Amino acid sequence: MTRELTELAGPVLADTLTSDSVVVLPVGSIEHHGPHLPLATDYLMADLISRRLVDAAVEDGLDVWRLPAIAYSKSDEHHWAPGTVWIGWETLMRTVVEIGESVSRTPARTLVFFNGHGGNVALLQVALREIRRLYGLRTFLMGTGAGAAGDGANGSPDEKGLGIHGGYGETSVILHLRPDLVDISKAARWIPEDVAALRHLKFNGGAVSFGWLSNDFDPAGVIGDATGANAEHGAELVERGIRSGVEALHEIAGFRGGAA
Repeated sequence: MTRELTELAGPVLADTLTSDSVVVLPVGSIEHHGPHLPLATDYLMADLISRRLVDAAVEDGLDVWRLPAIAYSKSDEHHWAPGTVWIGWETLMRTVVEIGESVSRTPARTLVFFNGHGGNVALLQVALREIRRLYGLRTFLMGTGAGAAGDGANGSPDEKGLGIHGGYGETSVILHLRPDLVDISKAARWIPEDVAALRHLKFNGGAVSFGWLSNDFDPAGVIGDATGANAEHGAELVERGIRSGVEALHEIAGFRGGAA
């Protein structure tokens, strides 16, 4: 049987899903990713990796279903670059909360956002609580696991923890998923060394967060080092992400931290 929820007839869905079913909603973005990657980078990762993840989870005995991916999201940190297509935070919040209401009208009681764009994280975390409060679903947020920064080992560039956008990891993953869309000849090193030297101010995991636009640090709009990216590393990142994702879905499926 298909695991694409929208390929089912309504009565079949009603008879097939149960309170143990897990619904996965991929969320990507259409945004500038430098001169070497397609605008659809985050969408492709969310869409294509979630397909593989759901298939792997089903093979591992889980009752998981997939909704079509959301392409347009909160990506206006790249508003300056032609081709970026974004929606405002109010629009995205309303969209995902109303999708949550729709899912709550099925027998499924668990909704998982599978996010491919870092700019969505804070908003989706708020949406988890909103959907939980309004509609009683168990709600979760997962990432693709595809953006790991290069650390200088095994031939990778040392991105100093700053490979967050268009760098080694993302470029390698797209070389694996859709190599026809990558112009690796235009890959370069775009690392803001002044930011890398800071102790407290960090993009991820620092004591102090800050607002930023993607061209604040380099006119290419990339934060990372895409040199040396390769499809083999991309395949490794995807497979690693799927393995950990299946483990996470097992925990999600068994989680009962509150009445549903």
